[in-house]
Amino acid sequence: MAGECAEAAELQAVHLDESDIPEFKRQVYAITRRIPVGHTLSYGDIAQRLGLAGAARAVGQAEGSNPFAPIVPCHRVLGAGGKPVGFSAHGGADTKLKLLAIEARASGQLAAEQGDLF
Repeated sequence: MAGECAEAAELQAVHLDESDIPEFKRQVYAITRRIPVGHTLSYGDIAQRLGLAGAARAVGQAEGSNPFAPIVPCHRVLGAGGKPVGFSAHGGADTKLKLLAIEARASGQLAAEQGDLF
């Protein structure tokens, strides 16, 4: 687990050129970037943290145009009720679930419950 923490800290240290990114998206990405490995937030959670309770859809659109994956881990953002929606990478929601399972395994979560991923 010490390696995972070091890797997470290294990713936090990566400077992102956000000069062409609108302020709202910068704020969304800043919150998303702080989601720890093995944890998730919903689009609504991020909207709440921004003080914009009704902006879950706008958060989803920002995540969908994230140019910094995996540095900004948008796969850790889920729909209402924990649904793995809104993932634009190849494989969509299935890929999001696989990434989350890999991270859970790497962080020691669910180790006894997980089977092979591929």
